[in-house]
Amino acid sequence: MADGSFRGQKTLRLIGPWRTGLQWLLGLVFLLLPWLEVAGGSLVRIDIPGLRLYLFGQVLRIEELYLVLLGILLFVLTFLLVTVILGRAWCGWFCPQTILSDLAEWLAGRLGLRVRSNRLHGPLARTFLLQPVFLAIAMATASGLLCYFIAPREFFSRLAALDLPGAAWGTLLLVTLLVYLDLALVRRLLCREFCPYGRIQTALVSPVTLTLQLPPAVRQECIDCGACVRACPMEIDIRQGLQVECISCARCLDACRRIMAPRNRAGLIRYTFGLRDRGVRVLLDVRVLLPAAALLGLLLLLVNLLHNRPVASLKIAVSHTVSRRPLADGRAGVFFNAWVNNRSRRQAVYTIHASDAATGATLQLKGQVRARLAAGENRRLDFVLIVPPHGNDAVRFTLMDNTGRQVAAARIRLSPPTRTIP
Repeated sequence: MADGSFRGQKTLRLIGPWRTGLQWLLGLVFLLLPWLEVAGGSLVRIDIPGLRLYLFGQVLRIEELYLVLLGILLFVLTFLLVTVILGRAWCGWFCPQTILSDLAEWLAGRLGLRVRSNRLHGPLARTFLLQPVFLAIAMATASGLLCYFIAPREFFSRLAALDLPGAAWGTLLLVTLLVYLDLALVRRLLCREFCPYGRIQTALVSPVTLTLQLPPAVRQECIDCGACVRACPMEIDIRQGLQVECISCARCLDACRRIMAPRNRAGLIRYTFGLRDRGVRVLLDVRVLLPAAALLGLLLLLVNLLHNRPVASLKIAVSHTVSRRPLADGRAGVFFNAWVNNRSRRQAVYTIHASDAATGATLQLKGQVRARLAAGENRRLDFVLIVPPHGNDAVRFTLMDNTGRQVAAARIRLSPPTRTIP
């Protein structure tokens, strides 16, 4: 990413404000996303008791786990492709750990504290004053995380009433503690010593990977002012070449530009695609194009599956408590359990009908055969099928919506062994 011509301080372009703005945006998205709703349901939320995933207007139940797995595969492939192209830019620009560390150091700076060797230096009273702020941020982060599992309004009302489930209390306290310790003590130490991503990225680096460097061609122009070293949050020296601790945050790039600006020269440190800086055209490489094509194929498959998924599902099983009861007129009543799932984005009324699978003759049902279901709701219905004296070998059940349209069907054999036929 060449800097181009430089004509004095008026053309000084810093990357830091863009990175900071992006981090604030990501933080707001994290906190506000669970509050957004589509058709009365959460935009993104995992409903553990209901075994449902709310995802951008779609309500996926556990039996549709294949869609979730496909989405996870899509995410992993995207992450690897982004790593191959952007390198450690994830660490310096998008990683939650970096965002928290940047926020902690920014707050420390506002109180006149300095950060050296990952430790706060300054008056002890100011350090203590910072701790309640760190705790408040940790609690907000933990609460925001739990809102992805409990509807936000329900979560905060139950929190105020001290009526959260035990698992929610445990998660809230644990995440609050971990985030507080991260802000107060860990910060960059996690990136430097424990995070495996830097090591993974090192294995994936290629001639097309975006790299923050001081190109050897301009190394002799460096005046060795040390501004890049002082600006680096990881406390490394980019002049010594690529290092696994570098998070590609571009603070050194901005520092170099500030130093060179009074000299009417462009900064020496820059982002380049690969070490040889062949420009964006280097991305037309098989190492990028093949994963990108696979990613596009998976995305189209997922969109097609989501678009064409049935609006409802019907599962039928003979009751395990009472399966069959003879009636006085020679007929028999067969007891069934049905599970109806409304997969649409709006409330719907469903009715179960039964017919002889061979002749198509309508069969009589008694009990819970009609129900009004909210979007994404799954409900069990119990009913009795009246079987004629001559019996039925197989029965076809259909689920109809309030317009009379068939939205799901199931077929079951009544003669032993009883089994559900897809």
